[in-house]
Amino acid sequence: MTLVDRYLACWNETDPEARAKAVAELWTEDGTYTDPLADVTGHAAIAAVIEGAQSMFPGLVFTPGELYDSHHHVARFTWHLGPEGGDPVATGFDALELAEDGRIRSVLGFLDKLPS
Repeated sequence: MTLVDRYLACWNETDPEARAKAVAELWTEDGTYTDPLADVTGHAAIAAVIEGAQSMFPGLVFTPGELYDSHHHVARFTWHLGPEGGDPVATGFDALELAEDGRIRSVLGFLDKLPS
């Protein structure tokens, strides 16, 4: 499973305990997540942002978009949010910075398309 697959699986995880475990495995303890709607630090806050997104878009899932690129300790990729197997209602672009141990140190997220 690629980093993007693991990242999106974390965003799709609906069980709070499993999501907390996935966040802890994926992010450093002082990891950050920043997008136009959130700017948080730490595992609990990141898990809460994910839970909030799931509450805003119940039943929708994140899937990889068309773009993936990486070099050194950074990666960028696009994602889609929509019904399983359906057209996306939201799309975005995330850039990740990785720590030496391969976990995420920071995420900078951009929202390209939101539901109207």
